[in-house]
Amino acid sequence: MALLLRSLARSQCILRQTSLTALRRSNKTTSAYEEMGTYWARNRKLNRPLSPFLTVYKPHLAMMTSLTHRVTGVVMQVVICGTSILLLCLPGDYKTNLEYIRNLSLGPAIIYGLKYIFAFPVTYHFLNGIRHLAWDAGLGFGLKTLYKSAYFVMALTAVVSTFFVFGIKPSVL
Repeated sequence: MALLLRSLARSQCILRQTSLTALRRSNKTTSAYEEMGTYWARNRKLNRPLSPFLTVYKPHLAMMTSLTHRVTGVVMQVVICGTSILLLCLPGDYKTNLEYIRNLSLGPAIIYGLKYIFAFPVTYHFLNGIRHLAWDAGLGFGLKTLYKSAYFVMALTAVVSTFFVFGIKPSVL
């Protein structure tokens, strides 16, 4: 066996062919930057846009619900991190800061409006997340089902947010 391998290694076998093992150099003399410059020059000459953007597409329900889901997730993350950092930097403890907010004497319209501003993203993101989990399971991809589930999530978000704002009293907590 060793003799066979040695004789194959010394002969012109497939393993010794340089065309298969050596890297080939391109015959082109242009660099990637020159190719990219040629590409963009041709696109400018043909008056092509840089890339499709939101102005190219007609907004539809699936696109808007997906965008809203992403925006609510990002906004909640920024608000939670920002509030945490702010509370760490403020002087005093939690009770002192809460008393300060209570002493502002904000009207009911402002308080309920702020409650809606806080309740809507959480509720929508949670309910639409359940919808996304159904999609991950392979359910609800039909166009009619997609629209029905989107309208259902929006309606349920309005109902649950309203319950969070008006239905839960501080005395219950």
